[in-house]
Amino acid sequence: MAQDAWFAIWTRSRHEQVVRRELEKKRVEAFLPTITRWSRWKDRKKRIDWPLFPGYCFARFDPAESLAVLKCTGVVNIVSFDGEPASIPDQEVESIRTLVSSELQYDPCPLIHEGMMVEVVHGPLRGVVGRLMRKDAHRARLVLTVDLIGQAVSVEVDAGDVRVY
Repeated sequence: MAQDAWFAIWTRSRHEQVVRRELEKKRVEAFLPTITRWSRWKDRKKRIDWPLFPGYCFARFDPAESLAVLKCTGVVNIVSFDGEPASIPDQEVESIRTLVSSELQYDPCPLIHEGMMVEVVHGPLRGVVGRLMRKDAHRARLVLTVDLIGQAVSVEVDAGDVRVY
């Protein structure tokens, strides 16, 4: 019998909490990391827990029991490679669990790597697309190219102002 492992469950839009509850009803260990945000309506403001990774919930189960997970209301699929559910290392899930249970401030951020094409989404360069050359906690260096003439220019922007293009 295969050992239970963590898997990412792809959910329907805004069904993350439903999927977590459905999994728990079936006695499947589920983990839905959230972040608290203020939501504003015309007449009031309220603190709401939003999914840290929208569209995903995590579950620990034996992959041979995948059908029970797939039958849960709100589940689209189990994240898979080559048709096989792709497990997530325990350490990655436990690291997220430790963070969300701490008192530290955290924010979701795109996973971007040097060499990727990125777009500036805030500030005076909004809409500019370039190749990410270097990124640290606060700054990102982009290279903007004119391929036709083989020329380029680099610029530094706030790291939080770029996203994958």
